[in-house]
Amino acid sequence: MGKKKIWSFLLLMLVALSVVLAACSSDDASESNTEKENEGSTQGDTGSTTAEEKVLIFGRGGDSVSLDPAAVTDGESFKVTQNVFETLLNFGEQDTTINEGLATKWEPSEDGLTYTFTLREGVKFHDGTDFNAEAVVKNFERWANGSEDKFPYYASMFGGFVGDEGHVIESVTADGDYTVVFKLKRAQAPFLKNIAMSPFGIASPTAFEAAGNKFGDNPVGTGPFKFVEWKRNDSITIEKFPEYWNAGFPKLDKIIFRAIPDNSARLNELLANKIDLADGINPSDAATVEGDSNLQLFKRPSMNVGYLGLTTTRPPFDNVKVRQAINYAIDKQSIVDAFFEGRAEIAKNPMPPSISGYNEDIPGYEYDPEKAKQLLAEAGFADGFEMELWAMPVPRPYMPDGAKVAEVIQKNLEDIGVKATIVSFEWATYLEKARNGEADAFMLGWTGDNGDADNFIYVLLDGDNIGSNNYTYYDNQDLHKILIQAQTEVDEDKRNELYKQAQEIIFEDAPWVPLAHSTPLLAGTADIVNFLPHPTGSDKLTNVDFK
Repeated sequence: MGKKKIWSFLLLMLVALSVVLAACSSDDASESNTEKENEGSTQGDTGSTTAEEKVLIFGRGGDSVSLDPAAVTDGESFKVTQNVFETLLNFGEQDTTINEGLATKWEPSEDGLTYTFTLREGVKFHDGTDFNAEAVVKNFERWANGSEDKFPYYASMFGGFVGDEGHVIESVTADGDYTVVFKLKRAQAPFLKNIAMSPFGIASPTAFEAAGNKFGDNPVGTGPFKFVEWKRNDSITIEKFPEYWNAGFPKLDKIIFRAIPDNSARLNELLANKIDLADGINPSDAATVEGDSNLQLFKRPSMNVGYLGLTTTRPPFDNVKVRQAINYAIDKQSIVDAFFEGRAEIAKNPMPPSISGYNEDIPGYEYDPEKAKQLLAEAGFADGFEMELWAMPVPRPYMPDGAKVAEVIQKNLEDIGVKATIVSFEWATYLEKARNGEADAFMLGWTGDNGDADNFIYVLLDGDNIGSNNYTYYDNQDLHKILIQAQTEVDEDKRNELYKQAQEIIFEDAPWVPLAHSTPLLAGTADIVNFLPHPTGSDKLTNVDFK
């Protein structure tokens, strides 16, 4: 081949190679832009870059158990259902005062045995069904004819089910399309507060009659947001209900609840701008949030208790001296110092000091290992015993790090000769097994639902609620009589005295080791506005918006 031909050939090859390289470069650029666009779309889902759609991504500690609010007792479920369903009455923005909800008026009779509710007109369920008096009646009939395994809160708040001696509600009837009349068998002082609780969100009768036991997988309420999708142990998506009765609300178009069990991982997702709002911020991370101009720290008003429950029907915890010994053995101060960073106070009663009827005179159990050993010896366990210690698998507002706290308790028990093996389960399983009385000792807690002492002491420690919210299976008939009397008593001072007596009995019987009352922390991006954490832990996101 001649030189000219060689050069021509080489020039041709060079041009061809340039075209190929240009094409590759163009493809790479296109792919890179596509990736960035996709990333931008994801970031847009955080509400920070998409002007067309306002999407809030809420990182939380665990998945919901069910989206049927009457079927659950856990806060992770209520976080979602609070925004899909509405109750007849609402609490205040950051307290438990009674306000309008699906009912605009309520009138009690002089004897406290009849309540007449006037309902809001023009409200629709997400499936197009009209909200009216008949819908309210059908909801209460559904709950009242249930059982503790189906509707545990109903039993706790209204004394049982149809046919049970303690069942408070005699009848619920419709008087026209928008009036509902409740008749009670006995006066119940916290009745209106009970009605306002998250579990009693009014559901579409059309939907729950068709779905049966599957209603919790596809909930239908009247709330500002309607259910879209549930990816188990990952995310739940709800979106704006366009026919919501309150014009102009909600402000957000969509909310995605992401389950991120580890508190630190959740904060990292917030720092990386992958979520907008994070529940369950470790107290030790508060300074990080406060020092970042792109973030803001939220403090939930405290109305909770974290505790170690002792199943009183399982030996050796059927012995009161053993339970008292465990109380003396645990160093609560070290737990509060190490895991709450000063944002909690040591608990001595089963309800926080902010609740009316709190007994300041209860001395509490001081950290005293020697006293604990003495009581074990008196109970016949001078050489100690072996037990299982159940640790919560998810962070909760009243217990930021259950696994680490369990390790401290394990060491405290070892110091008095008790060998505790730490075990845990997936969250829904943990709750179910503990409710069934399968634990020796279990870590748990409670965020108040309505700001009333009844919601702590009766719900958590009365014999009526064994199998629902009384996981310790503790049953004291003297306590029961006092709690029923307190429910019926309408004089606030007399009620408070009765609850103080109840706390004295519980202190002596020691079915719990009360650990701490916390001030739960949340964090969010700086552009979130109108987010007001509620003391019940069930946050209405109707007003939340981005700047």
